[in-house]
Amino acid sequence: MQLKKDYFTVRNRTEDICAPLKTEDYVVQPVVDVSPPKWHLGHTTWFFETFILIPNVKGYTEFDPQYNFVFNSYYESVGARVIRTDRGNLSRPAVEDIMRYRRHVDDAMETFLDKEHTPELQALITLGLNHEEQHQELLYTDIKYILGHNPLFPVYNPAKTSPATTKAAGSWLEMKAGVYDIGFSGNGFCFDNELDRHKVYLGDYSLREALVTNAEYLDFIQAGGYRDFRYWHAEGWDWVKKNQVEMPMYWYNINGQWMHYNWQGLQPLLPDASLCHISYYEAAAFAAWKEMRLPTEFEWEAAAPQLSWGTRWEWTESAYLPYPGFTKAPGAIGEYNGKFMINQMVLRGASEVTPPHHSRITYRNFFHPSLRWQFTGIRLAK
Repeated sequence: MQLKKDYFTVRNRTEDICAPLKTEDYVVQPVVDVSPPKWHLGHTTWFFETFILIPNVKGYTEFDPQYNFVFNSYYESVGARVIRTDRGNLSRPAVEDIMRYRRHVDDAMETFLDKEHTPELQALITLGLNHEEQHQELLYTDIKYILGHNPLFPVYNPAKTSPATTKAAGSWLEMKAGVYDIGFSGNGFCFDNELDRHKVYLGDYSLREALVTNAEYLDFIQAGGYRDFRYWHAEGWDWVKKNQVEMPMYWYNINGQWMHYNWQGLQPLLPDASLCHISYYEAAAFAAWKEMRLPTEFEWEAAAPQLSWGTRWEWTESAYLPYPGFTKAPGAIGEYNGKFMINQMVLRGASEVTPPHHSRITYRNFFHPSLRWQFTGIRLAK
């Protein structure tokens, strides 16, 4: 069955991402937003055990009843859990225990997926796979943060490369005023926050066809962009001062040479590569410095079929809010997206670590405006 094939493809890919790690790397949690890799391995397994196997397999033996407390992320409906900041304190269960947990659940799922199931249950399994794929992207970004904040700047995988560099183009895509359809339609999977499809009116606008490059952003730094409050939102300016921010994450000026951390360790900064790892605050400030702005998520979606995208998540000017007609599913699954629709900004596109099938024009990523450990960049609008 295709669903069974998809299940093991996804599960194996998660472990492949972790393959270059040393055992010690699996446990580290440098900041609250970064979860230890072994927690991701356990949490994605917990999802299938909790929502698929326990309710639907008679006689299923739970691997360890304490794991619900350890690997529940934010599902209030499912019970108490270790608070997010304490995930890095979990020296136990050990990595080998979590791998045994994955085998236990995978063995049960293999038998379960040999049977026919209702469309509703198939949809829940598909949600579980897309959930794990989201954690695959988080695994990459969390691993990069863990290794990139190690003073030795260790190499993750010398064979893994970032997208090819391209020089900034001066051309702009002109979009005419009109009514545009926004949101997911058709067959296939989407998350609930991509629904319902609806119409929006947009005035004339333009989007730059190329993303902002490292060299362009370096001009902003050298022009004193981080020292001039005029370009920043008040909250962003407070963030700059409080955290003494002077450059994008993973950038270093060493003896006058600009360097950055990537999958191969500490490397010279490539001027023509697309800018990466910046906050919404920085994106908005740079756009203001250029006397331009960021696109709204609706402008981005309407223009996306004519743009080249997919190497960086692109900050938009849109707050993360429900679409008209959005409804939350009952129970724990309803907690998946809707409860986060406050104080976050929407990102559109995809990145070099986005899993297959998640690069959708309608996909709505979202983060707090200060966060930049994701592969985030800038597309200018006017």
